[in-house]
Amino acid sequence: QVQLVESGGGLVQAGGSLRLSCAVSGTFTSIRAMGWHRQAPEEQRELVARFTGGGSTNYADSVKGRFTISRDNVKNTVYLQMNSLKPEDTAVYYCNAVIIVRGVANQYWGQGTQVTVSS
Repeated sequence: QVQLVESGGGLVQAGGSLRLSCAVSGTFTSIRAMGWHRQAPEEQRELVARFTGGGSTNYADSVKGRFTISRDNVKNTVYLQMNSLKPEDTAVYYCNAVIIVRGVANQYWGQGTQVTVSS
């Protein structure tokens, strides 16, 4: 069974930094794409950053220049380095991945990790 396990959320003051991690565990053939979404209270879930299937990266305009997505293919882990955090970055952050299992591409989500930025 494939699982995505996130860590690294917490409470930080505006201007501070946090790094989120998401590790994929279980039995699978390959990881097609991985990324991060977030959802603030009473808002829709939105893309923050991702690696596409082709290996390129996409960022939300609101985080460009402040957030950096990276990955360790050996550890099957994706990271989100968040710098210059703002109160509007407060949200639950979810890891997301498209993973090939027995020849079928499936989308998986982590359980979410809370990021709170105080002003």
